[in-house]
Amino acid sequence: MFFDDSYKTLNAPTEGFFRDRGSKFLAFAYPIEKEEDTKSLLASLRELHPKAVHHCYAYRLGLDRTHFRANDDGEPSGSPGKPILNTLYAHDLTNVLVVVARYFGGTLLGVPGLINAYKTATDEALKAADIVTKHVCDIYKLTYPYEQMNEVMKVIKAFDLMPSHQDFDNECSLQIEIRKTLLNQVLGKLEKIEALQIVYIGTI
Repeated sequence: MFFDDSYKTLNAPTEGFFRDRGSKFLAFAYPIEKEEDTKSLLASLRELHPKAVHHCYAYRLGLDRTHFRANDDGEPSGSPGKPILNTLYAHDLTNVLVVVARYFGGTLLGVPGLINAYKTATDEALKAADIVTKHVCDIYKLTYPYEQMNEVMKVIKAFDLMPSHQDFDNECSLQIEIRKTLLNQVLGKLEKIEALQIVYIGTI
């Protein structure tokens, strides 16, 4: 199976709004990097909207569809969390949390009404979003003698890599981010450079 290292996410938080028979649904969408990010965002929203009767949410993390969560926060099962999550899938987004705060308007909407309300509020937030494409990259630290500078820079230029944490002395070092799909090609070229040490730092 072909591995795609790119994904779509939000560049910045965004909001959406939907009203039905007096009930107000305020959707807040956030870019996130890890599960822990959701806790502080939920806590701050609950402080901002203490009179909202429900704070329902869903998030999706990672490139595959296996890391996600949907929470109904006291609404009928499946009526808010799943529609929010499905809307994230419909927009093909990941590393995103959407929270919908509901202010009750006095009229029960029924499950179909709730599904529609949470889906529409989420959709409004995502339609207003600045969506960006990001790539999964591995970070490597390269250490090499000064004499090998040209060789190293030739590879960096060939693959349009962005070096960081550069230190040029008798022994030079820098860090590079390599897209997953380019990993074998780039490392193959670098490994041919004499006296170059390559150390894996992590994945972003």
